Amino acid sequence: MKTTLSKKQNWFNRINLTKDDKLYIGVDVHKNSYAIAAWLNNAIAVDFVMPADNHQLASMLKKQRIALKKVVYEAGPTGYSLVRTLEKAKLPIQIIAPSKTPRQSAPTSKTDRLDCRKLAEYAAKGLLKPITPPSVRQEANRQLCRIRENIIDKQRNIKLQIKSFLLQHSIAEPDGLASWSIRSLEKLSQIRLSSQLRYCLDIMLEQLHFLKAQLRLTEKQLCNTFAKESLDAKVKMLMTHPGIGPTIARQFATEIFNPGRFKDKTEIAKYIGLAPMISQSGQSLREGPITKTGRPQLRSNLVEASWIWIRKDAHAYKTYTRILRNTGHSNKAITAMARKLAIHLWRMSCDNRPYIQGFAQ
Repeated sequence: MKTTLSKKQNWFNRINLTKDDKLYIGVDVHKNSYAIAAWLNNAIAVDFVMPADNHQLASMLKKQRIALKKVVYEAGPTGYSLVRTLEKAKLPIQIIAPSKTPRQSAPTSKTDRLDCRKLAEYAAKGLLKPITPPSVRQEANRQLCRIRENIIDKQRNIKLQIKSFLLQHSIAEPDGLASWSIRSLEKLSQIRLSSQLRYCLDIMLEQLHFLKAQLRLTEKQLCNTFAKESLDAKVKMLMTHPGIGPTIARQFATEIFNPGRFKDKTEIAKYIGLAPMISQSGQSLREGPITKTGRPQLRSNLVEASWIWIRKDAHAYKTYTRILRNTGHSNKAITAMARKLAIHLWRMSCDNRPYIQGFAQ
């Protein structure tokens, strides 16, 4: 069935723009609808809501390609299909980091209409910071690594549930449960309980066995996929750094795709969320807690890898002890080492060379 355009949507068909005009489009993206605002020559010209149809939007915008300077929308749960469709149509599209979009300090109304109007205006004034979307292949590889993280999280949760169940019902933990050995799981399945409790515990054990099987299959899929991709050599190169194993190497390679897009070490530290927040007023300057932006799992894995790094590398341990003396806190010191580790891995990725002790200190 042919979609009927509203009077506002027909604005793109009626108006005749030239190369001297400057048109900026802000899109507030949702699952079922797009809120569109057009900023033309220093003022909002039109705004409307349309169905979430990427091809219809591309077709509409192509008619005013001569004046179109930029189309912007914020990154969100709808992914990158819109930016890829508009790029294919050779339209100037940017996807914006929501955390970098200017916000008013005073409370104000928030609607889809206002959001898209602000995006169009901010785009015209150069106030937005775009992000680099991954390619289809890069996103697929990254998703494969992330599904492994999800399985690990679920496995951790079900283990906590089992231990809570045992504690709640005063059931002694079998030997070896601290390491979740096969024998300890067999003992759990043989404990004599009432039919109700036996059923509950069996359900949780089945979930744990299922997740273990899913993790093995995912590990196999990761190995097969990375062996076929060009990432395999990159992963092996990253693993030359002390403390870095295949899991973190794959995670870093997929999360930090196109590493050359970062200008310096400060940008990569901010992207991962390991850069300290700076508070400066007059002559007072203080470094606060880290920003914690980006992927939490990558950040926590880099911290864990840093503990291994300082145990294996005498130079790294010396740096850690110096930071520890200055800060007086082991958590702050190891976070600083995780930041250094992330910068090392980034530089190794950019230069495509293995780790050498003292490199990029």
